[in-house]
Amino acid sequence: MDNFDVIVIGAGHAGCEAALATARMGFRTVVFALALDSVALMPCNPSIGGPGKAQLVREIDALGGEMGRNTDYAYMHIRVLNTKKGPAVQALRAQMDRKLYSWRMRQVLESQPGLYLQEGCVESIVVQGDKVRGVTLRTGERIGGQCVIVASGTYMRSLIHVGEINYESGPQSQQTTHGLSRSLEELGFQLVRFKTGTPPRANSRSLDYDQMTRMAGQQVHRGFSFQGQLEPKEQLPCWLTYTTLKTHEIISANLGRTALYSGAIVGIGPRYCPSLESKIVQFPDKNFHQVFIEPEGWDTQEVYLSGVSTSLPADVQMEVVRSIPGLEHVEIMRLAYAIEYDCLAPHQLKLNLEAKDIEGLYFAGQINGSSGYEEAAAQGLIAGINCGQRLRGEPPLILGRDQAYIGVLIDDLVTKTINEPYRMMTSLAEYRLLLRQDNADRRLAHFGREIGLLSEEQYDVTQQRWSAVEREIQRLKQWRLSPSMEVNAILREIGSTPLQNVLSGEELLRRPEISYGQLMALGWDASIQDEIGSLVETEIKYAGYIRKQERSVDRFQRLEARKLPDWLEYGQVEGLSKEAQEKLAAVRPASLGQASRIAGVSPADISVLMIYLEQRGRRRQVGGTEQAKGGQE
Repeated sequence: MDNFDVIVIGAGHAGCEAALATARMGFRTVVFALALDSVALMPCNPSIGGPGKAQLVREIDALGGEMGRNTDYAYMHIRVLNTKKGPAVQALRAQMDRKLYSWRMRQVLESQPGLYLQEGCVESIVVQGDKVRGVTLRTGERIGGQCVIVASGTYMRSLIHVGEINYESGPQSQQTTHGLSRSLEELGFQLVRFKTGTPPRANSRSLDYDQMTRMAGQQVHRGFSFQGQLEPKEQLPCWLTYTTLKTHEIISANLGRTALYSGAIVGIGPRYCPSLESKIVQFPDKNFHQVFIEPEGWDTQEVYLSGVSTSLPADVQMEVVRSIPGLEHVEIMRLAYAIEYDCLAPHQLKLNLEAKDIEGLYFAGQINGSSGYEEAAAQGLIAGINCGQRLRGEPPLILGRDQAYIGVLIDDLVTKTINEPYRMMTSLAEYRLLLRQDNADRRLAHFGREIGLLSEEQYDVTQQRWSAVEREIQRLKQWRLSPSMEVNAILREIGSTPLQNVLSGEELLRRPEISYGQLMALGWDASIQDEIGSLVETEIKYAGYIRKQERSVDRFQRLEARKLPDWLEYGQVEGLSKEAQEKLAAVRPASLGQASRIAGVSPADISVLMIYLEQRGRRRQVGGTEQAKGGQE
């Protein structure tokens, strides 16, 4: 029997990050892929980033993960979204060459010392007492391990639906597995059934792009990784078209034939990535919906019809797609489908992503009820780090909601009731102005360095970047601009108020209508990169808002600091509502802060808990004093 320090089940986005993390931390790691050709597979949209998700990828990179570097290598089209909005919601989004992304990630895994990539299907998890001991493969092999990370994605008892037809399969004709679901249920885990879907893929040469709006990529200097500038390349365009009233009529007439509305699907689908038929039903007054035509690779004609996710029968899919301008003569290469799969009810996990009742067993990715490549990779990295920390005898890395989008993601999964596939969005982060995509390295790189996933040289890149920002801010504080006819004429041209008194460069840049670049017209000597200038501008313009959020964080941290003991019996705490007792007992929160975020736990319940803890603390203090007196006598 082979023995490893760490066994990773699954080589998708979560599994890759988990395995790389533990191997880079010095632990002998094996990662099992159902098929070696499906490493880091992108079975749905071949894109990375977007609001909330780009922040996750930048945080993964800041901690020493791989997704950002892989994205910068394999991108075909990249844009910055929400440029007319504030920096808290601005986000990179890139289209990948799907095969190139998978190929490079596999190369990284294969070349990583201490990491063993193997094809194999894990059928069961071996547990002795309350500790994990390894896994058993479909071939009967027993593999021993001190830690196991389950990152099985959407492959557990997965079922594909196309209209009235359904069959067992994983995404894109991959195999599915039944044994792992049975094994988890036998170990006492509660599984739930979720659903997601994907649109048709079409042959690009069959489309009429003259009827669509061209969306060109942008020249972006900083990609998803903080390590170096983004390599410029010729980019492929995306295209925009819309559904029509005819599209909606066809779907409405065939709703009974969709798996979603016929009752064939029992799993719960994602609210924020609905099928086209769901959009038609939920928004009957909307006459059209966007359809994005997105390339799948440099060397293929296959394109992704984003916005046309459906579980309609094959004949109706063709009719629907051909009712869309520019797609009248479309050749469908892959049919759309819905997929149901097993996943874990994530309240059974600790904040370090370890199972509450089995030591050394971790879960990461879509098995935890999340959706999206970025969410999966973030969980995989944290599970891998905490697995390594456990083997080192070190405390786990638990990021707070005030520290990272990763902290928001994991806290939401573990603490809140997840009734549908979870998607990361900027609106879910209370402190999003502090958690921007442009400062993830400043927030998190020291963790990556301490853990050993970032080298000293990589960490120095971050230090130098933010030192340059601070130096420039100090220079602007010292620079003085006096009122003059020439200066005021320039300010009027910009649309800003003329000067009445001497102002520093910092005070001038606080004005919302003035950008860092415009200071040069006023005599400012700028000798820094555009990216540094953008960071300087953000730090100065939003300083007041940032301080306000920092005060909110102080209040948040006081609640987080009030720890709840594991032995606390919530059913015996007088004054708690019955629902709160049940929810608190199920989640077993680590702090009052976490308890306050559990659905069904009211502010009144939190007050009861605070009083209860204070009373117990006083009783212990009195008891300790009496014991001390007794000892003196």
